Amino acid sequence: MPRKQPTARQRRLGRELRRLREAAGLTARQAAESLGTISVTMSQIESGVAGVSEARVRRIAAQYACADTQLIDALVEMATERGGGWWEEYRDALPPSFLDLAELEYHAAFVEEIGTTHVTGPLQTEDYARAVFTYWRPELPANELEARVGHRMRRKATLGGESPYTAVLHESVLRTRVADRHVARGQLDELLRQSERPGVTIRVIPFDVDGFAGASAALLYAGGRVPALDTVQKDTPSGAAFVDAAAQLQAMRTLFRKVESASLEPAPSRDFVHRLAKEL
Repeated sequence: MPRKQPTARQRRLGRELRRLREAAGLTARQAAESLGTISVTMSQIESGVAGVSEARVRRIAAQYACADTQLIDALVEMATERGGGWWEEYRDALPPSFLDLAELEYHAAFVEEIGTTHVTGPLQTEDYARAVFTYWRPELPANELEARVGHRMRRKATLGGESPYTAVLHESVLRTRVADRHVARGQLDELLRQSERPGVTIRVIPFDVDGFAGASAALLYAGGRVPALDTVQKDTPSGAAFVDAAAQLQAMRTLFRKVESASLEPAPSRDFVHRLAKEL
């Protein structure tokens, strides 16, 4: 039965299969005929509306003469995932983009973030997150506000696990009080705690660094099982946007490295955050 609302990950699988078909120079109709199915089925698979088995993924890859075994195995893994994660608890409470982001982080081989407006989501304290959501959406009902805060706190599960997490934060983010002095101090203390965890790297860009013009560079870069399956998530006025085109991914990788190169090493960054905390 076709899915009513495929997840971003399910749609991504479909797009990757379409890219393989297009690279093979086949139309959807030609591909369907070679696989013994119909164009409607191919369209549903490529849009993520219909699921696809491991056998069919491998058959599709063979028909398209794809020899990248690592990519094929990664696509099989995506196709055969069963059941959702903790984020499914929020399916009726939050917009789909919240669930898609949590799913993206959960499956990522690594996550790299740039924070130039706010502390990045997984590093936020509950008070900090509540202040941000309240400021931007003051009309939110209390239950949805608490659902958003709870969801953001659950995202902390990505920290300190097998997948490395790196956040590059501008000094302006650390000095901006989204609420009051108490919340600001608590947030800085949280950054210090998280920076001591295995696999968590926090780097700071001071105001006085030369050559930094990336004030609008906020993004989340999630590594896939293979580089071709990397994804970038950016916040836009209309909601979260997920980017996976090869040229854009390359541009975002380059951007992250440029921003990272302007930051302090992890140890000096911790010292920097500690000094700011003492000022409060």
